[in-house]
Amino acid sequence: MDALSQFIQLTRPQASLDVRCLFQGPFSIPHEPEPDGQVLFHLVLAGACVVDAGGRSLTLHEGDFILFPRGEAHTIRDPAHAATSRKPRVAHDGMLPLRQTGRGAAEVDLLCGRFVHEPGSTTLLVRTLPDPLHVSLANSASFPALRALIDLMRSEAELRAAGALAIVTSLSQALLTLALRVYGQRENAAPGTLTLLSDARLGPSIQAMLSAPERPWTIDTLADLAAMSRATYARHFKARADMTVWDFLTRVRMTLACDQLIHTRLSAGEIGTRVGYQAEAAFGKAFKQQLGMTPARYRRTITGQHAPAPG
Repeated sequence: MDALSQFIQLTRPQASLDVRCLFQGPFSIPHEPEPDGQVLFHLVLAGACVVDAGGRSLTLHEGDFILFPRGEAHTIRDPAHAATSRKPRVAHDGMLPLRQTGRGAAEVDLLCGRFVHEPGSTTLLVRTLPDPLHVSLANSASFPALRALIDLMRSEAELRAAGALAIVTSLSQALLTLALRVYGQRENAAPGTLTLLSDARLGPSIQAMLSAPERPWTIDTLADLAAMSRATYARHFKARADMTVWDFLTRVRMTLACDQLIHTRLSAGEIGTRVGYQAEAAFGKAFKQQLGMTPARYRRTITGQHAPAPG
C-alpha cells in the first residue's frame, strides 16, 4: 500500500454529505467553527463562488475543492459581493437537504459535506494541512478522472435513484484522496506531509518507516534507502516535510499507536513495542508529549465516545 493510502486509512475519515446548494442571484452563507474532528468540504459542481476565511478571499470555479481541516469559520458568497443577499430556502430533494436562492436556473451548484475523523489519528495528516486547503482540480493532471467523478456525483445527485446517497458519499472519499494527491504534487505546495509523500526520492524511506516503525532507524539507513548522503537526506527531508526525520518518525509511531489503542485490545506496553519503544515508560512519555494524555486515558476517552448508548 502506498504511503498516502496508508495515511488516509489510518485517519479513517468518515464521509457524510450535509447539503446541496443551488444558488441564483446574490447569496452569503456563513459557517460557524466546527468542533475538533469535523473537517468540512465544499465542491463546486458548476458556476463560481467566493469563500472568505481567515482574512482571505478565495474564488472557486467548477471543479474546485476546498477543505477546512480544523473547522475554521468561513462564509460562502456570490462573486459580486452584493450589498443585499437572498435568504436561502431549505427543502429536500429526496436525497439531501437542499438550500436554494432565487427562482431561475441555478448559477452555482455546490455539494457540501464533512469528513469525521478520530482524535489522535490525525497527527500525520490533518494537523499538517493548511486551513483552508484549496485545490483547483481542473488544472491538474488528474482532471480527466476528476471530471468523470464529478459528473457521476452530479448525475447521482440529480437522478436520486436507489442507492444514490451511498454512491455520492463513497465518491466523496475518492474526491478527498484526489485532492490531497493533487495538492502534494503542486510545484508551489507548502512543505508538509503531502509534499513529503509526493517526493519520489524520499518515497522508499517513508514507506519503510510506515511499514516497520519498530525498527531502530538511523539517518544513515534511511539515507541509503533514498540513495542520498546522510547530510543531503536530512536537509532534503526537512525542506519537504517542514519537520525533522525524527519528528516525522515520532508522528508515524504515534499515529499507528492511536490506531491500535482504538482498534485492538493489546496492552500499552505491547503497542509501544510494536511502534518502536522498548520501554513502556518511554512510550508513555512520548505519547503524552504528542497527545497530551497517557495511552490508557486516550483509549478510555476514545472508546467511551464510541460506546453504544444504554438501551
